[in-house]
Amino acid sequence: SYPSDSEMTWNISVPDGFKIKLYFMHFDLESSYLCEYDYVKIETEDQELATFCGRETTDTEQAPGQQVILSPGPYMGLTFRSDFSNEERFTGFDAHYTAVDVDECLEKNDEELACDHYCHNYIGGYYCSCRFGYILHSDNRTCKVECSDNLYTQRSGVITSADFPSPYPKSSDCLYRIELEEGFFITLNFEDSFDVEDHPEVTCPYDHIKIKAGQKEFGPFCGEKSPGCIETQTNSVQIRFHSDNSGENRGWKLSYTAIGNPCPLVEPPINGKIEPSQAKYTFKDQVVISCNTGYKVLKDNVESDSFQIECLKDGTWSNKIPICKIADCKAPPELEHGFVTFSTRNNLTTYQAAIQYHCQHPYYHMAPNSTATYTCDALGQWRSEELGTKLPSCRP
Repeated sequence: SYPSDSEMTWNISVPDGFKIKLYFMHFDLESSYLCEYDYVKIETEDQELATFCGRETTDTEQAPGQQVILSPGPYMGLTFRSDFSNEERFTGFDAHYTAVDVDECLEKNDEELACDHYCHNYIGGYYCSCRFGYILHSDNRTCKVECSDNLYTQRSGVITSADFPSPYPKSSDCLYRIELEEGFFITLNFEDSFDVEDHPEVTCPYDHIKIKAGQKEFGPFCGEKSPGCIETQTNSVQIRFHSDNSGENRGWKLSYTAIGNPCPLVEPPINGKIEPSQAKYTFKDQVVISCNTGYKVLKDNVESDSFQIECLKDGTWSNKIPICKIADCKAPPELEHGFVTFSTRNNLTTYQAAIQYHCQHPYYHMAPNSTATYTCDALGQWRSEELGTKLPSCRP
């Protein structure tokens, strides 16, 4: 039998990552209402797990019987208390305990403790790992992305938070840079589907987007209201996105475009054309000036088939519009023992002008026998349908 008027406490502790399982092989204590005389009390640091008394054969509601007590953590305290009398010679109790490994991967209901992606349990503990493309944060549970080297150099594109439209990674600081040639102005257009963690009273304390465009700054932006359209008026934009270690928000998506300084409209030269023909020309746009058949582009006394100019960043064209000069075959070559007559007025020698060779009759005749008619072609050469560019001859 156990002594009267006594109190004893056993403190049981096991390593972190384990719980304590306690059960009774024998239990025989004085029975009382609410166990106010003799009892066994089991508790943790901050809560009472159970209080038992009575005999296991007769007091089944107060005695532990086959019940197993499991601590929530690595500590358990067991206290035995007896009052001043033990008249029936109660024999006491026989309790056993063991350490049980905790499967943290199954029991981590607290978001602050749970693994972000993958949880791996081992005896006495657990560890977290991340999906491909992510890295484990220094808190050893959240997964973040390396997203600080995103550079966009095209004149248009699409940028999204990582994994959009799935929830974006936690504990990440992302930088997206748009760098275009000076002379372009970037416009950002956020989609309506915008979802970034916010706070009802404080402006964006958790997750947020901040935009720096030249000397201007926009934001911070968070919540469910899209920033909409932002005209940055610059060629260089930095978009920073910060997320903390909690939340399941879907993120954001934007498209960007760039336009340059406009250049004045250009008119084609007489007998020429401009391609492409547009209602508006801006920085980096190019046009090609060419001439109608029989004409050549003339720029700085140099003839060519075409001439290209470009709209510059200051809103001016790289060069003036050249003129179109008609092809000139010049004076036809002389024919020995022959002469030439002009079929067009004013003895023209330009494109589509016509001439005819003759021999001094009756002493010479044309060989080979032909009309000897030549026309000035688009390349500036006298050409005959019968002889091409070769001349006939006058034979006696």
